[in-house]
Amino acid sequence: MTESPPLGVTGPRNHRNNAKMLQTADPVWQSAADAGLIGIQVDSPQANNRLVVRETGHEFLNMCSCSYLGLNYHPHVLQGAIDAIQEAQATSLVMSTTRIRHNLLVRMEQELGDLFGAYVLPGASCSALTAGILPLIASGHLSDGEPRVMVFDRFCHFCMAYAKPVCADETLVLTCGHNDLNYLEEVCRTYPRVAYVADGAYSMGGAAELAGLAELQDRYGLFVYVDDSHSLSILGEHGEGFVRSRLEMNELTVIVSSLGKAFGTGGGIAMLGSRAQFAFLHRHAGPVGWSQNMSLPLVGASLASAALHRSPLLPELQKRLRENIEYFDRAYPTPFAGNGLPVRRITVGDADRAVRLSAEMYRRGFYTSAVFFPIVPKGEAGLRIMIRADLTREKIDEFVGSVRDVVPTL
Repeated sequence: MTESPPLGVTGPRNHRNNAKMLQTADPVWQSAADAGLIGIQVDSPQANNRLVVRETGHEFLNMCSCSYLGLNYHPHVLQGAIDAIQEAQATSLVMSTTRIRHNLLVRMEQELGDLFGAYVLPGASCSALTAGILPLIASGHLSDGEPRVMVFDRFCHFCMAYAKPVCADETLVLTCGHNDLNYLEEVCRTYPRVAYVADGAYSMGGAAELAGLAELQDRYGLFVYVDDSHSLSILGEHGEGFVRSRLEMNELTVIVSSLGKAFGTGGGIAMLGSRAQFAFLHRHAGPVGWSQNMSLPLVGASLASAALHRSPLLPELQKRLRENIEYFDRAYPTPFAGNGLPVRRITVGDADRAVRLSAEMYRRGFYTSAVFFPIVPKGEAGLRIMIRADLTREKIDEFVGSVRDVVPTL
């Protein structure tokens, strides 16, 4: 029998430190809650553009919706959810998709695979996909069976960073500076098998250096795992996103994207380079195959959204979004101006100032997320906003005018 360690003895906190993080972050979250910015309960008479607090009648515009194209309330998408319920006579099979998969789900996999030029594995969320896939990349079982050193970009999304301790049980886990390809190349020179974990379009703004990553993949066999949730649908001929429209799929590339943002539905997908990878992950990627999978109404809505992605509507919405991004960048330039992506951040530095700014903007009829450590680095707190195709120029002007009024008074 293996002897257990003494009670209370734990290993070093190489990849997580809840006590330190919460000591810094939770007081600011409490401040945001005290300002009425957390847990707001609303009705949505005009989807993204008019939310109403029933108890007070306060109305506001959601400047944090990730529905960049407004497809979350498109009539065809809504009808797709209804049609799926009527066809299936159920909301879900309520069991592991590893065992039994509804034909609606199979059809969605095929439709999205054809649309995006990849083998598509669906999951209940990107977090579930990431939790299931990253440990198998770390152990090497998604490639040649040998462990890979895992290099996480410092700014990669929380759902990926959350998997560091699990990956560290399989292999060496490192964290590199944001887009630091020189460091990444040095790791590739030092170790024969390396994987890089990052966002494509980052949730706090900016994007991955794809050309450099492709070069490192060609030169060293680098495995690239990217979450590109914030660009799916808004870029590419068929909405394949920032990364997929620039990188060829292969067995050393996995792209995970949310269907719950610009695509307009819910759940997530992993784009894979081979049918063998799809079959392997379908069996072994943990939460990807558990019984809490995509509901059939979401599958039906996704089939309807896929049809819209093949229609003239997609380029029209992409153009409208692009024009709104350019309009905002002219009205209120930020460090990410001109990158063609919809996430913008207005930095004010101090976390308390960010909360006060968010509270005043909410009072004026605009909900904007106050972001602070650990969401962004210390000293870089501010507001995160999302530009959408369904925003009017008048509302953009009103929002920018309010920001210019409020920031100097903080």
